[in-house]
Amino acid sequence: MIKFLDLKKINEPYETAFQEKLKSVLSSGWYILGKEVQEFENNFAKYCAYNYCVGVGNGLDALTLIFKGYIQLGKLQRGDEVIVPANTYIASILAILQADLVPVLVEPKLETYNINPGLIQSKITSKTKAILAVHLYGQLAEMDIIHDIAKQNNLIVVEDAAQSAGAISNLKSNAVAYSFYPTKNLGALGDGGAVVTNDFELAKTIRSLRNYGSETKYQNDFIGVNSRLDELQAAFLNLKLPTLNADNEKRKAIAKRYLSEIKNDKIILPFWDLSNNHVFHLFVIRTKNRNDLQNYLEANNIETVIHYPIPPHKQKALESWNDLSFPITEKIHNEVLSLPISPVMTMDEVSYVISILNKY
Repeated sequence: MIKFLDLKKINEPYETAFQEKLKSVLSSGWYILGKEVQEFENNFAKYCAYNYCVGVGNGLDALTLIFKGYIQLGKLQRGDEVIVPANTYIASILAILQADLVPVLVEPKLETYNINPGLIQSKITSKTKAILAVHLYGQLAEMDIIHDIAKQNNLIVVEDAAQSAGAISNLKSNAVAYSFYPTKNLGALGDGGAVVTNDFELAKTIRSLRNYGSETKYQNDFIGVNSRLDELQAAFLNLKLPTLNADNEKRKAIAKRYLSEIKNDKIILPFWDLSNNHVFHLFVIRTKNRNDLQNYLEANNIETVIHYPIPPHKQKALESWNDLSFPITEKIHNEVLSLPISPVMTMDEVSYVISILNKY
């Protein structure tokens, strides 16, 4: 069986170093917000070419704390509207809701699966204060156009980069949220997340919010939460960060082969212009008869995953939205299928996947 993602194999090269780091953290006697977190925050900020990084518990908290941070700073108010793609993973929308803001859904482009900038302006009202750009599947949204729209309308730009570690835009947004969930391109061995920003006040506020709203022990300035990047996970991420670019290049090499060698008119391949705007966290195809193709691939020992079977506006959790209609979003969620892609996938395995797909 060709696994969709072999996390054990991905982490094997680091096992010895992980063990040494574990002993080091254990012997330090300092397990929360210590030198490993500080070192990772410095390293990751530099990698992303931002001034500040704040490690938090997970990617959802990273997004939520950005919005809550802006509320504390008076740059957002509860009830403000945030533009967000309709076909994103639900976490993007949950973050907006958990900050008592209002998500405004915008359809994506069918080719890229990212928000359609041409539809944003028509959704902007006097209550619109921010755009949340989601780099779905590892491909950057069209940030140049999004920044232009934001500038014209005096909007905050936040990036959901949970799936796009390593795809760095030359344009700097107000804040960017990352996830280090184990399956991500830069994955920890548990949950983890981070915010990067050039805004000193925002970084300072999020550092406080993540730690009970406290900068000084037992003095609480805000109603905060407990969402801190774990010292041990930071240590592991410090070991993996130097190989992120090389791992992403391996993903791109596989993607190039898929794009050039899969020849089947029943399969719609993803768009990629061969620039550095895609790190292929996922390689997502579309097909009219997804269940049939997925069963066929499973019968041929190829594991696939659906990202994601139900769009956010059709989820039970968002019942008040269930009657809304977003045809492109719904088409995407009904047709997408993710093929195996990872830094440890061999070219023989890639050849096999291509061969089986071409025979479908």
